[in-house]
Amino acid sequence: MSFTILAQKEPLKIGIVGLTHSHVHWILGSEDREDIQIVGIVEPNRELAERYSKQHGYSMGIVFNTIEEMISRTQPEAVTAFGTIYDHLKVVEICAPMGIHVMVEKPLAVSLEHAKKMEVLAKNHNIHLLTNYETTWYPTNHKANDLLKTGTVGDLRKVVIRDGHKGPKKIGVNSEFLEWLIDPIQNGGGAIMDFGCYGANLMTWLQKGKKPNTVTAVTQQQQRENNPKVDDDATIILTYDNSNAIIQASWDWPIGRKDMEIYGLHGAIYADNRNDLRVRIAEGYDGYKEESYNLEERQAPLNDPFALFAAVIKNEITLNPFDPSTLENNMIVMEILEAARKSAKTKTTIDINP
Repeated sequence: MSFTILAQKEPLKIGIVGLTHSHVHWILGSEDREDIQIVGIVEPNRELAERYSKQHGYSMGIVFNTIEEMISRTQPEAVTAFGTIYDHLKVVEICAPMGIHVMVEKPLAVSLEHAKKMEVLAKNHNIHLLTNYETTWYPTNHKANDLLKTGTVGDLRKVVIRDGHKGPKKIGVNSEFLEWLIDPIQNGGGAIMDFGCYGANLMTWLQKGKKPNTVTAVTQQQQRENNPKVDDDATIILTYDNSNAIIQASWDWPIGRKDMEIYGLHGAIYADNRNDLRVRIAEGYDGYKEESYNLEERQAPLNDPFALFAAVIKNEITLNPFDPSTLENNMIVMEILEAARKSAKTKTTIDINP
């Protein structure tokens, strides 16, 4: 990723489409920013909009019922989508022909079919279409990728990626979010989509855009009373020519987690959380030399989705191919997730065409 910070410019005019995804607090809670300006919000649920207005201090005068009305009245340069995953396609269908850039919350879409339509629209109308993952901003993941690229632990052989929490209902997500998060149509699935996408995204980045040869997945429903229509635990195995990945995505972890282990020929890298990372270099049969890091946050605008979005649009940053936020990475993510759902349903291994 290369970037140049230019002289201070006018903030990017951003519209928010939807308030039902609780990650929206990420942008609503960003006060006194100079890089972006929220000019409009689309949310037909007035009670929800008013509740968040009181919490974050925005005016109800910038809240609209439809995307079209918000665009007409506020003329945003870009929008961020914080509604259902199913609605991502509609957002791109409306915004792309108008030249309005789009950032969606992970995953990119509910299905590969939706994703392909979004990709065509983005390319035909020359807009940026980015996907935001919390783990994109983890200094540990970037340090791990750098260590892998420089050969610190040798050639890649295995990656284990674990993401999840106790489950949406158990952690107390608000009703507007819970309603669609556990719906197979609006979310595309349960934990396999909600947290499986993290591992697929990181692995595609580590593999520099190489697709897996095969995808095998097993899903379970361990909290039927809380997640009656979707899976809440998924294990996805990806195979490559000389390596593999195990993605453990769950709404059944006793403790919330987002961590990754990378194994090479000579050692291992443990990205334990956002800031703590360990490197072990093998010595003998089961011995090792360990080095620990406590990493500081990345420098702006590489530490925040909305700062990055603005910098990309203003040509201050050029994303590298298959960086976590990029469309090409997330098209492969959708291919992996589609295969994973099919594998779990059919109880077979799915071959991925090169």
